[in-house]
Amino acid sequence: MGPLGQYQKNAQGYFMFPKLEGEIGPRMKFRGKEVLNWSLNNYLGLANHPEVRKADAEGAIEYGMGAPMGARMMSGQTKLHEELEHQLAEFEKKEDAYLVNFGYQGMISIIDTLLNRHDVVVYDSEAHACIIDGLRLHMGKRFVFPHNDMARFEKELEKAVKLADEQGGGVLVITEGVFGMSGDLGKLDEIVAFKKKYNFRLLIDDAHGFGTMGANGRGVSEHFNVMDDVDLYFGTFAKSMAGIGGFIAGPETVINFLRYNMRSQIFAKSLPLPMVVGALKRLELIKTQPSLRENLWTIVHALQNGLRAKGFNLGNTQSPVTPVILNGSVPEGTNIILDLRENYSIFCSIVVYPVVPKDVIMLRIIPTAVHTLEDVEYTIKAFAEVQEKLKAGKYQGDHVVSAM
Repeated sequence: MGPLGQYQKNAQGYFMFPKLEGEIGPRMKFRGKEVLNWSLNNYLGLANHPEVRKADAEGAIEYGMGAPMGARMMSGQTKLHEELEHQLAEFEKKEDAYLVNFGYQGMISIIDTLLNRHDVVVYDSEAHACIIDGLRLHMGKRFVFPHNDMARFEKELEKAVKLADEQGGGVLVITEGVFGMSGDLGKLDEIVAFKKKYNFRLLIDDAHGFGTMGANGRGVSEHFNVMDDVDLYFGTFAKSMAGIGGFIAGPETVINFLRYNMRSQIFAKSLPLPMVVGALKRLELIKTQPSLRENLWTIVHALQNGLRAKGFNLGNTQSPVTPVILNGSVPEGTNIILDLRENYSIFCSIVVYPVVPKDVIMLRIIPTAVHTLEDVEYTIKAFAEVQEKLKAGKYQGDHVVSAM
C-alpha cells in the first residue's frame, strides 16, 4: 500500500482525499458543514474573481475543451499560446518562455531534457518531489546540499564544477523560490553571488512565489533583485493564478531547445484554449491589480504576527505559506485536526511523521487575499485554545468525540 496507503481504511475521505464542496473560497462545505478553509493555494483569490470566471466561460463557449487538437509541434499551435508565452517572458524579463501542461510533469521533463550524462547537478535537500523525480531520470552525477546551507552548497558546487570540467559537461544548480512546506525562501541572492567564482546555471522552481512575491509579483527572483542572474525561471498556474499548467522562461536558445526536445510536450496534446484564455486574463490581473497582492499580504502579516504574538513557532517562513509547528505525537495531531474541524469549523492541512520529525506536528495554513481580518482573529483564538489543550494532554487517547 505504500507509506500513505497503509492509512487508507481509517483516513480516506477525512484526512486524505477530503471533499471540499461549494464555491472556492474561505468558506466551503466539508461533510455537509461550513468550515473556514485555510487549505487552498488560491493566494490572490482569482479562482472566483468575476473577470476570471467570465474569461473562462467565454473561452469554453468559443473554443470548447477540445481545441486545439494535437501536440503543438504537429497541429496544436495557436496565436494565443504564443501570446501567453510572449507575455510571460516579458513579465519575467526573459527572452522567451514555453508553456507546459502541468507543473509537476513540466519540471520533470525540463530536467530530463536539459541534462546529459556529462552534466552535474547541485540541488537543495528540500527540493520539491517534481525536482527529485526529474533528477531520477538524470544519468549523470548529482550533489545535494542541506537546505539553504550555503557553506555546504559551496563545497558541493566546487566538487560539481571540477567533475563537470573533467567530463566536458556543465553544472546546473536547482533550488526553489518559496519552499512550499516551510514557507522559507531559497537563498537566491547568495547563490547567484557564487557565479563570480564558479561556472554554473541556475534553475528555480517558484511555484509558490509567482504572483505573490516581489514588488510586482514576478517572484522570489524579483524579491531579491536577481532576476537577471536566474537563468531559468519556472512558474505554475496552479497557485496564484488558480488554474492549471505552467511555464519555463529563460534565454531564447535554451527555450527553443526545450521546445524541440521536451518529450512531455512533443508527445502530449496542447494546453486547451479555454485554459490559455483564462491564463491570459489571470496574468493581466496580476499585472494591473496590485491590490490583490496587497490584500494577500495584509492577511499574511495579520495572521503570522498574531500567531507569533501568541507564542507559536512558524519556523522561518518569509512567504504566505504559514506552518504552525507544534510538539506532539501522530495521534495527538489526528485529534487536533478532529477538534479543529468538528468543534471549531476550521479546515487546514496537517503534516506529521515521516514528512516531519517524530513528535512534531505541522499545521499548514494558506492565507489568501479573500480571507478577512475577522477570519484571522477567529483562527488565532482557536489555535491558542488548541495549544492549551495540547499542553494539558487533552489530545492523548483514541479520538475527540465532542466539544472540549
